[in-house]
Amino acid sequence: MAKRKPLVAGNWKMNGLKADAKELKAMIKAAAKAPGYACDLLICPPAPLIPVFAEAAKGGTVKIGAQDCHAKASGAHTGDVSAEILKDAGARSIIVGHSERRQDHGETDAVVRAKAEAVRRVGLPAIICIGETLAERDAKKTLEVVGRQLQGSVPDGATAANTVIAYEPVWAIGTGRTPTLDEIQVVHAAIRTQLTHRFGPEGAGIRILYGGSVKPDNAAGILPLPDVDGALVGGASLKAKDFLAIASVYARKPSLAKKRRS
Repeated sequence: MAKRKPLVAGNWKMNGLKADAKELKAMIKAAAKAPGYACDLLICPPAPLIPVFAEAAKGGTVKIGAQDCHAKASGAHTGDVSAEILKDAGARSIIVGHSERRQDHGETDAVVRAKAEAVRRVGLPAIICIGETLAERDAKKTLEVVGRQLQGSVPDGATAANTVIAYEPVWAIGTGRTPTLDEIQVVHAAIRTQLTHRFGPEGAGIRILYGGSVKPDNAAGILPLPDVDGALVGGASLKAKDFLAIASVYARKPSLAKKRRS
């Protein structure tokens, strides 16, 4: 089966100013001093900060991504930003379909799929977010909802190179609550099964991240789960110390190295 290199991605959401590039520089400096991380590191700041952060990240182990994009390459779409513009600004991955976009802007699976296709159009990987609400979980519809979103949001032809899935239970985002480890693994295993059924060997290689109140004190329990290939981190990614504490689960040290199944 395919080996998957973990990814720890930070979503800064609507937070950060140019001065906060110091946190990114602290991450890069600390990561350079460490023995290294057996994972990819990514920070997604607000779009206006991407050029500043991309310049600061040059030559380092932390890459810069974006939080959203428009499906079109250009045109009369005031206030929107295309994947082409984001790539030109320095983004190396783009998040699409985050629950806050789905809720605040009414984005449907079809809209998310079109955005994922736009990211693929410019040769970048799309981090496609899926996840259930508390009401859907209480109604025992988690796997149904996640399966439907996965089917509707992920374009045909998904590969390990152009697609990352982020499972984020909506009720856990920013609340401090998380599902149990068993519940997380059940959902991730179901996602893996659907990806493999649809995309074959490529589906086995697509990374599946967990998101939703990931913090230094729970990362060591979540990230070693067999079908968890990293994390999409919110508030804890705003500080270098917290972000790297999460990534340290993948540090190249015998005592911390993750025993992964391939």
